[in-house]
Amino acid sequence: MNVGNLARPAEEVAPELLGAVLTHKTPQGTVSITITETEAYSGSADPASHAYRGRTPRNAVMFGPAGHLYVYRSHGLHWCANIVTGTEGTASAVLVRAGRVVEGEELARGRRGEKVETARLARGPGNFCQALGITAEHNGVHLLTDPSLVLSEGEPVPAALVRAGPRVGVSKAHDWEHRFYLAGDPTVSAYRLSPRAKPSAGA
Repeated sequence: MNVGNLARPAEEVAPELLGAVLTHKTPQGTVSITITETEAYSGSADPASHAYRGRTPRNAVMFGPAGHLYVYRSHGLHWCANIVTGTEGTASAVLVRAGRVVEGEELARGRRGEKVETARLARGPGNFCQALGITAEHNGVHLLTDPSLVLSEGEPVPAALVRAGPRVGVSKAHDWEHRFYLAGDPTVSAYRLSPRAKPSAGA
């Protein structure tokens, strides 16, 4: 995809981010991860979005220009990274759920644990951020202009490999097929239905 063309609805951008590369350069070294799984969240139109009930100090980045990183803490344990999409003033973002480490595996493993399998280094949104070294301090970073945290194009992904399905672990609008992933890729996280999930209308 053209990573400079993020000012579109999240559900359009999310499948095109598959194959894109997120790179983080730190004093400890550089880690690059190819994105293999995403989820789209459509702001005020999406009951599962953090922006569904409007702007707050927590979700303010989602309402800004496309290309910024929205980082939040999940369940008080893990950082999750979202790439802001859409037009300014209308919240829209893509959660990066999983990826494949293509540079800096040793550093990523040091952050995740020596015994973690290679395919699991960035499998799941919390693990993705941990492997890449993303924390709250990166909330609001512009991925197209920042010199250390950069979103770039990767190898083209054949359309035949892209799959869509329901989102993982959310209780509202969980059955919207806004989760996109590469078929057969071992880094893609396992589907898990929230125990609080209830049937909802499609998007």
